[in-house]
Order: sequence, then C-alpha cells, then structure tokens
Amino acid sequence: MGLIGEKDKQTIRGWFSQMTQDVYIKFFWSNLENKDFGEATKQILEELSELTDKLHVSYYNAADDEAQEEIRRYNVEKFPAIVFVREDGTDTGVRFCGIPSGYEFTSLIEDIIDLGTGKNMLQPSTLKALEAVDKPVHIQVFVTPTCPYCPRAVRIAHAMAMANPHIRADMVEATEFPELADRYGVYGVPKTVINDVEEQEGAVPENIIAQKILSAIQAVEL
Repeated sequence: MGLIGEKDKQTIRGWFSQMTQDVYIKFFWSNLENKDFGEATKQILEELSELTDKLHVSYYNAADDEAQEEIRRYNVEKFPAIVFVREDGTDTGVRFCGIPSGYEFTSLIEDIIDLGTGKNMLQPSTLKALEAVDKPVHIQVFVTPTCPYCPRAVRIAHAMAMANPHIRADMVEATEFPELADRYGVYGVPKTVINDVEEQEGAVPENIIAQKILSAIQAVEL
C-alpha cells in the first residue's frame, strides 16, 4: 500500500511537470538507527520518483560496505538522511535528517521543485547578504511533523544552502534524534541552530536568519 494517496500523487505530478532540470538525491538509512522511519522514507522517495523522470534517487544501506565511502564523502552522521546533490555529486547542502512526514512532506516537495526549476524563494536583499558568507556554515532546524510553523524555517534554511555553497542546512526531526534535541535545548519547534553559536526559536523572517549567519561567522573570527 502506498504512503502517498492517489489524489495527492496527481497533484504532485502536476507540480513536478514544471521542472526543467534533473534533481538528484542520495538517501541513506540504517537497520540500527530509526529503522522504521528509514524504511518509510525510502518508500516515500520511491513513490515520488515514479511521478517524474526528473527525480533520480540513489539508495544506500549503512550496513553495506559499498555505502561507507558515500557516507564518509557526505559526512552523514544521522539516519535516515536525504542528501540533495548535483549531477556530478557535488553536495547542495540541502538535507533532511529524519522522515519528511506531516508538514515537512511539503518542504521536501518544494525543495525538489526549487532545484528542478532553478528558482530560489529568498528575497534579493537576502541573497545579496549571503554573498558575504565565505566560510563553512552549518544550520540545523529542529522540527516535528505536527508543527505548522516548521516548514517555513526549513525552507528558508534550505534556500540559503541552495544560494551559497558554504552553507549546509539540515532539517532535524527532533523526536527521531532526542539526544541531539536535548543537547541543543530544544523545548519548542522550530528551533534553528547555526554553527553551535547562534540560535533562533520560532519561525522568523529570512533576514534575521541571514544576520545570525553573519554573526556566527564573525564569532569564529574573534
């Protein structure tokens, strides 16, 4: 039985029809960590890839020896993990750590469409500000599937990763990674953590996240 309803598949197929570029995903899952979520995420990606010939998904089981090189290459530390890459394998910095279910399913669909159309949702002023980012930035957006405000925070972070190769943005499903959520004091979602030095609770405008990214870079330089 499919996880995506037939009516939803028809709608998504229509959205995907606007894509002019191929989209590539590397999906990693483990039999030892969040196995059920990994299997469900794998099924979601399989069903989505059937809706367009523009979406290409490679699957890696962490238990297989041949997956280890890819895990190291993309520094995958949490499973399941969706990693968006370019055709040549270059990391786009866009990731989902945990199942993209509930409200986050929309984030996954919109990310695929953005990469398939070459569009970016950020304002020109934000894109201009991000040009100053010339050092590694790691954004983690903690979410839960039932949070209606979380997708906006995830989409902003992912769009920033699409805009600048120095930025990596992870959606982190807090209930799947409780130890990580405890480490960062996640008591409400969304919560955005940048380079472990800047934090932002709640869904806020994109310019605030851009400012915190620049502050995180300056903190490293001090």
